Amino acid sequence: MTEWLDAEGRFFHPEPQVRVVPLPHGSHCVVVDNVLANPEGVRQWAASQAFRPPTHFPYPGLVLDAPKVLGERMADFFAKHARAPLGGRRTLHQEARLSLLNTPPEALDHRLWLCHRDVVLVDRSLLCAASVLYLFHDPALGGTSFYRPLRDPQEIDRVLEDSFKLDGPTFSARYGVEPGYMKGDNAHFARVAKVLAVWNRAIFYDGSLFHSPDVDQPTLLSSDALRGRLTLNGFFTCKRQAA
Repeated sequence: MTEWLDAEGRFFHPEPQVRVVPLPHGSHCVVVDNVLANPEGVRQWAASQAFRPPTHFPYPGLVLDAPKVLGERMADFFAKHARAPLGGRRTLHQEARLSLLNTPPEALDHRLWLCHRDVVLVDRSLLCAASVLYLFHDPALGGTSFYRPLRDPQEIDRVLEDSFKLDGPTFSARYGVEPGYMKGDNAHFARVAKVLAVWNRAIFYDGSLFHSPDVDQPTLLSSDALRGRLTLNGFFTCKRQAA
């Protein structure tokens, strides 16, 4: 995909800026600026593709499976800059997709009224890390917030399960969850960190952490990849470092 490369044939920027942001309970978020050498080329390519609603998971917008080579390149970047700070070592599997968040709050599926986890693995020897690369210029389209539960794990699990079992009005009445995108603390979760969206910035984190996109100005959302909240999302399953 030559349109992803800069004039010198590079996919990644030669001087990424990496910092590790501590989160509660020993977790971390790795924030990297200047990730791609030609982010505009990736965005232009994405704008020429046909995005579709997801079929196997709830997401407030459209998605596109990334070509295999793109996922492999992001896995290499993850291994070099973020895997060790997150507590991982050998990567076993990776996948990537492009996402275009475009659903207005009033049309949001009630399963998405709360923050979420990307994955929770039963095998504690494995880590499933996730990443979000922001491919939009306007920071008002929103970054990402991380949350900690305010209730015991059993109660949190029950709330999340009921979000899938109950209809929207019943779920809202039972748990006091307001319709729309999550905006900071509620009765069940407290926001512990907020990462601002910056053009060509990526964040890497443990996918079992609760998080949510910040959608403070939903009128800016668009189905146009050149104007909307376009992200490249990666998922990396790897072995955990020995204790």
